Amino acid sequence: MTSHSTEFSDVIVVGGGAAGLCLAHRLTETRPVTLTLIEPPDGPLRPAARTWCYWNAGDDGLEEAVSASWSVLRVHGADGRPVIVEPAAFTYRMVRSGDFERLVHDRLTRSDGGRVLRATAESVRSVRGGAEVRCTLPGGWSLTLGARRVFDSRPLPALPPARTRLVQHFRGWFVRTDTGRFDPAIADLMDFRVPQPAHGLAFGYVLPLAPDRALVEYTEFSRNTLTIEEYESALDHYCRDILGLRTFTVERTEQGAIPMTDAHFPRRAGTAVFRIGTAGGATRPATGYTFAAAQRQSRAIAAALRDGRGTVPAPHGRRALAMDAILLRALDSGRIDGPDFFTNLFRRVPAERLLRFLDGGTSLREEWGIGLRTPVRPMLRTAAELPFLPRRSRPVARTGESHR
Repeated sequence: MTSHSTEFSDVIVVGGGAAGLCLAHRLTETRPVTLTLIEPPDGPLRPAARTWCYWNAGDDGLEEAVSASWSVLRVHGADGRPVIVEPAAFTYRMVRSGDFERLVHDRLTRSDGGRVLRATAESVRSVRGGAEVRCTLPGGWSLTLGARRVFDSRPLPALPPARTRLVQHFRGWFVRTDTGRFDPAIADLMDFRVPQPAHGLAFGYVLPLAPDRALVEYTEFSRNTLTIEEYESALDHYCRDILGLRTFTVERTEQGAIPMTDAHFPRRAGTAVFRIGTAGGATRPATGYTFAAAQRQSRAIAAALRDGRGTVPAPHGRRALAMDAILLRALDSGRIDGPDFFTNLFRRVPAERLLRFLDGGTSLREEWGIGLRTPVRPMLRTAAELPFLPRRSRPVARTGESHR
């Protein structure tokens, strides 16, 4: 097809997933900036509807897109004993992708110089004075877009070299029961009463949306994903035998696979091309949480552009990444018991401090205190061996977006 003439924006954001939407949302607050958000057109390249969850204290500008929230969290140990916590000002929030997309699109439409372009981004590269994105429009026409800076959230074709490489993989059912079986005030973050795999860990995850409705998920941290039949069997067992749901209807499903790795993700792909989201290292290696880090990084990028700085700050601090590398290796080697490790953290560490720790917001002194409440000897042994382990490359299957 004949190419259109080159169009120009101050900023182009490639990809309309969590990271792309978060950045576009924050940039609409930074004026004057002309902004183009490129999203895949309807079809096989467009992701299915999904949910993103995170915890937050106070207002963050996403209230219109939050469909549910919980102020009480629960973890079930493998021994069946529950740990119930109320993390002070923090609430655990669910954002549906469709709601968040409508919020961001509306703000782009109402802002000066903002727009959404439905197209397939074929290539992104730096050029003299900025960067360019070559796209294919739904009708097959080619379009070249130029910008001062491009922020690319598309998944990487392969992960960078790493010492440890696990996957957080899950399948969820949105279920409806014939009677009220759920407590809408309590979110079950981890339920370790499910059978554990030979390698890694597994848990159930329940977010009640009403007394008779909930998102119920089966999640594993392990080296390989399962078949749909295996996920369905695990979910059926969890719903019927663990939760005691005898009669229920599955209204829709969601599924994903998130890398959990100590790989170094370069945040720059060219002079004026930056990676964001999982491709830019926003996924927290030891938990799979991405949405909160994407928001934090988006605010920092918006501030940098406003102040004329050309840097993209790291989504996670070095100490957090170092601790995650130790934990991932300890889990992968089998030196620690995953269910006991996470359950004991919730039992022994004040909830508000633990959530700040998982989000990278604790001080060195607080982290030292938390470390003393973990299996110290195997963790120290793991920390001692990490510098001598080689980083290896390995092609990976395409992964989905984190639901967290």
